[in-house]
Amino acid sequence: MVGSHMVELLHSQGENVIGTYYRPTTDISELPPEIKMIECDVRYPESVEKVILEYMPEQIFHLAAQSYPTVSWDRPYETIETNVNGTVAVYEAVKKARQIVDKQYDPIVVVACSSAEYGESLNLLAGEGKDVFVKETTPLLPLHPYGVSKVGQDLISFQYYKNDHIRCIRARIFNSTGTRKVNDVTSDFTRRAIEAERTGKYELRVGNLETRRAIMDQRDLVSALLLLAEKGKPGEAYNISSEHIYQMRDIVRMIEEQMGHTFEIIVDPDLLRPTDESVIAGDITKLRRDTGWKQQIPMERTISDMLEWWRTHLK
Repeated sequence: MVGSHMVELLHSQGENVIGTYYRPTTDISELPPEIKMIECDVRYPESVEKVILEYMPEQIFHLAAQSYPTVSWDRPYETIETNVNGTVAVYEAVKKARQIVDKQYDPIVVVACSSAEYGESLNLLAGEGKDVFVKETTPLLPLHPYGVSKVGQDLISFQYYKNDHIRCIRARIFNSTGTRKVNDVTSDFTRRAIEAERTGKYELRVGNLETRRAIMDQRDLVSALLLLAEKGKPGEAYNISSEHIYQMRDIVRMIEEQMGHTFEIIVDPDLLRPTDESVIAGDITKLRRDTGWKQQIPMERTISDMLEWWRTHLK
């Protein structure tokens, strides 16, 4: 989802941009046909090498991942292989490009890490009544295989920075959503709301509505990633997070206000996780200081855009 919006934006700005895909979770046929898209499975180093050695990009945004915590419990091997080994493949391809194409090759690599790396630290801070906006120095205590894979991705990046001097930025991304997003709370709720609108039966299946998340629009996330490539300090980790925390029932309320209907709430046990961070929010002092990033899109606009997107895309 993020990558599709990023290539669109860069293309619209006249940048020479190339996107890669493998079993995309979004419909990339929506993208302008003139954007060059290349199939690439990061689990196979040859696929990554082929792209990097041919095009020698100045900026690499490594967004490819198995990105769903719930899926990681069912498919832990695939999650670790894709996220950790896929990241190794990117750095090894850069090293190979230096060896056989240009020894001065020095791209910036922005790696999409995750707030899931903090895991239990988020619960500990919330339980102690401390500031829930976690800093980059907070201990990494992931609660699921996905979070563990992102810690691996994060630390392997640091290793390549220290030992191979590959300039990288470790972007620890907190909850983001937007059009084309699937399988997160906001996209699930907005999709089910439009399904209810079509049937006239205003019921909404939900999981845990007590959890709190700092959720940002994907447009703000893309802006932060692009700024980090230009202004971030190589080797550093940066939180990218909304400054606003929403309880999941707040998302339901905003949807109800946008649609002018109250929903009957049905808690589905299948939507409850075995472990779940009670609050997820990141301190963005470092990001603001180094890049000047500011959050621009209010959640009400995000939800409005997503509802309208589902109205035109839901089959």
